[in-house]
Amino acid sequence: MHIFPSIPEEDFEGYIFDCDGTLANSMPIHFESWCYALNKHGAKFEFTWDLFYSMAGMGINHSIERFNEKFNLTLNSDALIIDIKEFVHGNLHRIEPMVEVVELARRLSKVRPTSVASGGPRVVVHKVLEIIKANDIFPHVVTQDDVVNCKPHPEIFLHAAIQMGVRPEKCLVFEDSLLGIEAAKSADMKYVLVQPKKPEGIASNSN
Repeated sequence: MHIFPSIPEEDFEGYIFDCDGTLANSMPIHFESWCYALNKHGAKFEFTWDLFYSMAGMGINHSIERFNEKFNLTLNSDALIIDIKEFVHGNLHRIEPMVEVVELARRLSKVRPTSVASGGPRVVVHKVLEIIKANDIFPHVVTQDDVVNCKPHPEIFLHAAIQMGVRPEKCLVFEDSLLGIEAAKSADMKYVLVQPKKPEGIASNSN
């Protein structure tokens, strides 16, 4: 299901996990939601898996702004967000855990503080954690609703470190996106790249 490298050998005092694509195998559903919404709103560019993943963790609003700038579009953020969220909510039942990562998080939570730092909306992140039966692992959950700047800005990870009471340099981050890795580096945190494989048969919004 995914590539899961070994953990750096260091005495970390806190662990921070991204949610979508790291704890939960939910990125295909998020991709489908974007394809659905972009098609509905007549977006005239090809939305590929690679383009989607290049903005993973950025947050919906910031992603739409980037698309409008990059492709000279005038997408209505409010309307697009409504359709994306409705699609995701209607397909949450399809989400499965990244079993190896969730099991590791559960083991680590017994000896060190753990938290979630996700660029998703609070209500969706908590629902996903509930679906994958991981909500009891994390006493601290930071989402896009708790910060001003989304990834690749380090704010969301620094906020999680503060909640855990752990210095940033003593935290280890688990992330699946390059923007998340960039944010971890900027926060002076070590990281592990959890890299899901591209789903077979994935299509773009033009298919």
